[in-house]
Amino acid sequence: MAAAGYGRECAQVYASVRKPAVDASLRRLGVERLSIGDVQRLEWKALEAKIRRWIRAARAAGRGGFASERRLCFLIFHDLPISNITVTAAATAAAPATHDTPFAEAVKGAALQLFGFAEAISIGRRSPEKLFKIVDLHDALSDLLPDVSDIFAASKVAESIYVQAAEIRSRLGAAPRGLLSDFAWPLLGGPTKAAVPGGTVHPLTRYVMNYSSLISDYKVTLSELIVSRPSASARLTAEGNELAPSLAELELPEPENQSPLAAHIIWIIAVLEHNLESKASLYKDTALSHLFLMNNVYYIVHKVKDSPDLWNLIGDDYLKRLTGKFTMSATNYQRSAWLKILNCLRDEGLHVSGGFSSGISKSALRERFRSFNAAFEEAHRVQSGWCVPDTQLREELRISISEKLVPAYRSFLGRFRHHIENGKHPELYIKYAAEDLEIAVNDFFEGVPPSPHIRRRSHG
Repeated sequence: MAAAGYGRECAQVYASVRKPAVDASLRRLGVERLSIGDVQRLEWKALEAKIRRWIRAARAAGRGGFASERRLCFLIFHDLPISNITVTAAATAAAPATHDTPFAEAVKGAALQLFGFAEAISIGRRSPEKLFKIVDLHDALSDLLPDVSDIFAASKVAESIYVQAAEIRSRLGAAPRGLLSDFAWPLLGGPTKAAVPGGTVHPLTRYVMNYSSLISDYKVTLSELIVSRPSASARLTAEGNELAPSLAELELPEPENQSPLAAHIIWIIAVLEHNLESKASLYKDTALSHLFLMNNVYYIVHKVKDSPDLWNLIGDDYLKRLTGKFTMSATNYQRSAWLKILNCLRDEGLHVSGGFSSGISKSALRERFRSFNAAFEEAHRVQSGWCVPDTQLREELRISISEKLVPAYRSFLGRFRHHIENGKHPELYIKYAAEDLEIAVNDFFEGVPPSPHIRRRSHG
């Protein structure tokens, strides 16, 4: 046909036959014909699934379908006169005719459809939950670009496809820089009106730390894309945020070797801490507010320790700071919750002098036992409904309480029980043995209401 002067018609027939074949192969890979508007209107869960499917399809098309089509076109047309294979006037206007012109006509529509999906993501509305799929898209395109270059960039008529893919990759690469900041700022909002029951780990803490852990999983790519540190105080001041002074005073470690990505993660966790402190103020019980902070900071610390990549990013200095905050919250809880109860077991105020007294005021001693019983029963009633979700922390806290409470009670009982037992109705004052208290402490922090009465193994 080319020798007879019908090279153009030959190329047209080739393109008309191969184009639907290429389109069909793309459909078999799961690539749908969606406009940019269609993509941007999709719910996130549906879009997330399509992104995963697109990545698989793009790899198969780029390294298989398009490459095979180019080889086929070359085998057919490479030794034909170039002037004889011009397909359309539009192709000639865009670029001089080449041996790749029939190939471009056959695959250009499918390629534009394929990369149009990624383009819709790159220019669509961004939200923090999209960060990781955007990075997945960016990485997939980065891996694919050398193949796209080999297939399309060498052809003047198909070069625009490579240019488009490279521009999409660039836009996807720019997105994470804003998304990390966009993730942190909503955490600065005021506290919720209701505190989480029992002082347990707040859902926000779980969400933020799971997000931070995922960031560390993508650290190779994100370390290349995140090139500047967060400028929190500047932005807060510019927006007139009332929280700016306190947040600007946060002492965050900035070692010389700290990467911009690490700085972003530390900033996210610091803002979360600030948010949790606001939420802690919602509790009327001071001890419960400290328990809430203890639970949440403990969760943060262990989420970091469970992720070596996250730990490596934020560094030991900041982890030590978090650990210190957890220890302080645990100590403050014990002081707030138990100091008053332990004070009931002091000797001060029980001794009298003069007359025929034995040296101990029995009325003061009876009142002391009554006060202790009432205070411990109230602590048992209330703190059994508080929640420490981590099994190890819950057990350690119970042991710590028992180690302070039980020996102090046993000693107090040993010194003064005979003064009560020699009087009337001793069972009204000495209600518990030391072992009963130890058993009762095991009810604490379960997050469920306790039985109406403390279980007693003995009755003194």
